[in-house]
Amino acid sequence: MSDEERLRRWRLVLGGDGDGTGVRLSGTDSGMDDALGALYRGEGDGGGSGRSAGLGGSAPKVARWLGDIRQYFPSTVVQVMQADAIERLNLTRLLVEPEMLEAVEPDVHLVGTLLSLNKVMPDKARATARMVVAKVVAELERRVANKTRAMVTGALNRAARINRPRHRDIDWQRTIRANLKHYQAEHRTIVPERLIGYGRQTRAVQRDVVLCVDQSGSMAASVVYSGVFAAVLASMKTLRTSLVVFDTAVVDLTDQLHDPVEVLFGTQLGGGTDINRAIGYCQGLVTRPRDSIFILISDLYEGGVRAEMLRRVAAMTAAGVQVIVLLALSDEGQPAYDHGNAAALAAMGVPSFACTPDAFPELMAAAIERRDLGPLIEKLKG
Repeated sequence: MSDEERLRRWRLVLGGDGDGTGVRLSGTDSGMDDALGALYRGEGDGGGSGRSAGLGGSAPKVARWLGDIRQYFPSTVVQVMQADAIERLNLTRLLVEPEMLEAVEPDVHLVGTLLSLNKVMPDKARATARMVVAKVVAELERRVANKTRAMVTGALNRAARINRPRHRDIDWQRTIRANLKHYQAEHRTIVPERLIGYGRQTRAVQRDVVLCVDQSGSMAASVVYSGVFAAVLASMKTLRTSLVVFDTAVVDLTDQLHDPVEVLFGTQLGGGTDINRAIGYCQGLVTRPRDSIFILISDLYEGGVRAEMLRRVAAMTAAGVQVIVLLALSDEGQPAYDHGNAAALAAMGVPSFACTPDAFPELMAAAIERRDLGPLIEKLKG
């Protein structure tokens, strides 16, 4: 990197003509500097020369700024700057204005913010917000749908094993493990007395899946991903999928799973948390415990009756339900959560961990086959 280029970059980082670099910006660099200055240095429009109220409270001014950053920066940087603008400059209230929504770069975090504002949006802004949410949902479905269907279908086929398979249906790894005691040392071979095979595909419902999602404000990204995954799972006829969201109240969104955008607008981010009440409702949805997977997506900060919540989980596991707790379903890394409740659940044999969207299909496959989740959890922690 040349000295000139190094000074140019320092000038963009430091801002201001009196920064000691001796570099004056023009053209695209000047526009980039204005956009950065408006957000991070409290500077107004006009060539980076004056200090004013930054982006202020003007929706048209903010909309122009949002258009500028999309012109100057890649989408990943734009998303970070949008999130910083909403947090640093308190622009949330401006997102109810259509011109603002038309200027933003859609992403999961923006969807979470829009869902939290759903009840206060005027009708015109809500229509624009739905288009923004629909764009993000479509992109997420392209990202996860095929992988989820493929891994879940494969797991269901492997789970439906038969003991008198045709040659092409034999699961050789499991057959060998099951017949190791019949190893013939003199012939250096195994004589299999029992063949284990894959079952043929069936259209019957093989597993019941209940997703129970905490919609408190800190779980926004998890709510978005959960809605998309629930819709994908619900499209598979071999699964019976239910989606329940909760704060201090419980809402069953199962009948809306044909439309993930409608699902997301059926949530209400924010408010308190009553995990016990939500689990109690979900217990009523379980009719085939040994063929059921219950996934609680929550940071485990319980505002309800903790002892009763733990008792309900224990009752579900004792009945044969596979219970999994996801502290987050997002790309955001390790979340804040109630360590005491997580430890109490771990003592019951219920794993609690954060899961990325890319790993969720693998998690579902492992749960369907009732495999040990330890390796996956270690992989996610790594």
